[in-house]
Amino acid sequence: MATPASELPEDLDRAVSEIRDAIAFVERRAVNRSDVVKKIFCALLTREHVLLQARTGVGKSLLANQVWGMFEGARIFHIQASKEQQPDSYFGALDLEELKKGRIVHNTEGSLVESEFAFIDEIFDANDYTLRALLTCLNERRMIRGVQSKAASIHTVIAATNYLRVTEVTEAVLDRFLYKAVIEPDREPFYMYRISQQFVLHRGGVAQPPKRIAFQSLKKVSNVVRGHDPQVAVAVPPEIMFFANLALRHYEAALRRARRGKHETGPDFYISPRTQAKALDALRAIAVMNRRLHVTIDDVGKLRLMLCTAGLREESEVWDKAYESLRNHYAASNAFDQLHTLLELQDVLDRIQLDPELRARPISELATTKVKRTLGEWARKTLGLATDEAAHNQRLLSAYVEAVEPLTDEIRLLKARLQDEIVAIFKSDERFQ
Repeated sequence: MATPASELPEDLDRAVSEIRDAIAFVERRAVNRSDVVKKIFCALLTREHVLLQARTGVGKSLLANQVWGMFEGARIFHIQASKEQQPDSYFGALDLEELKKGRIVHNTEGSLVESEFAFIDEIFDANDYTLRALLTCLNERRMIRGVQSKAASIHTVIAATNYLRVTEVTEAVLDRFLYKAVIEPDREPFYMYRISQQFVLHRGGVAQPPKRIAFQSLKKVSNVVRGHDPQVAVAVPPEIMFFANLALRHYEAALRRARRGKHETGPDFYISPRTQAKALDALRAIAVMNRRLHVTIDDVGKLRLMLCTAGLREESEVWDKAYESLRNHYAASNAFDQLHTLLELQDVLDRIQLDPELRARPISELATTKVKRTLGEWARKTLGLATDEAAHNQRLLSAYVEAVEPLTDEIRLLKARLQDEIVAIFKSDERFQ
């Protein structure tokens, strides 16, 4: 079957090809770790971090080093965490002259702060004081220590651990590692044989790729994925964005039920608002790696790449079931069309809210073609109004939304919120009523 034509600009398409080749190369080197490799590269594209949990000798550091070895032009920071370490092990030694003045100032040269890539081995061996100091650096890409505040160059950190240590601090650390994997030793003879082959070829070291990728190429693709490229944008239709958030919440509830059914102890599974927001980057990464500049409903199903812990089959199974049941329900009831129309109407309300003077403008000038046509036909048949009669805007919008017969519970709630917004937009401008 022919490969579909790429929607990407030539230079972006070339960078994507390099990354796809790098993924294939690392997959050959890291036997039977395809799901983990894809997860790591998705983290690279979205500028997020990866946590690998596995027993000793499974090859966590080798995998990280192999991934870093695919790139050139990036600074790499390596460290083995321990309970005795202080933050200066990560941020650089303290300036003694400044310390005499009572100021905490780090010499960050060669530290985590000035590195694009990092590998932290046995991260949960670090004490809570050090882990807490790392939080801002990992998430906001900024080191804040005493009077010193400095932007960090960090692109992606891979951390490894033999175990999970659950405290209030480590829970916050875990939330910074959006991509997670549990790696079990391979016991199947075929994979053991393939691993032995790779060991003989490379003596347990990093395999040299035929071509390394310039870090700037990765950064270019990452900027597109994260919406930071002024020339290239990946479109996420409103109904798909809305549906993706629904899928996340259905998955969260379904996994909680599954674990409660097994009487598992510990805190409930939780998808933070931070993770929910960053799912959009993952969707754009999936689209770009498939050479598209628009996100499709099928891309939502692939969010397991970010949401599910690689190596835990239960999570992937629960996600697939939650996503498929929700998608089938929306497709069978034609709820996507209804969702699309209501969300476009939401866009009209957002524009009026930003510029109250638009309340007196004809709705026909504000709405998109589809909503304009729908509103126009509906208004003439139902209210006997023309869509360009500005005085009737509130009545038109309120009656139009009221006439919607929601096809799902989520659309019913969306309808109620739109009705509230219409009332709020057209009410008096007085404050603190």
